[in-house]
Amino acid sequence: MLYAILARDIPDSVAARRATRERHLAYIKSLVDEGRIVLAGPLPAIDSPEPGPAGMYGSLLIVEFDSLEEAQDWADNDPYLTDGVFEEVIVKPFKQIVP
Repeated sequence: MLYAILARDIPDSVAARRATRERHLAYIKSLVDEGRIVLAGPLPAIDSPEPGPAGMYGSLLIVEFDSLEEAQDWADNDPYLTDGVFEEVIVKPFKQIVP
């Protein structure tokens, strides 16, 4: 089943994101390699693809897991959460209608 993982950054997360980015991307890589990610990416804090010092608001991932518990466990171990970049992470079942 698909799950939406919506994460909200701490205020002024630019430096924290930069410091943890490589570990975060390495953590996601296995899901990418397994074809389990429908989409994933950051949410700019302002209406711009390059928000500069405004940074990111958070991240959104749509990912396939066998259960909500598995999705939650994965999200709970994301380096962006364990290293303090994310201040909140919500994991919910997702039903894709289109495309």
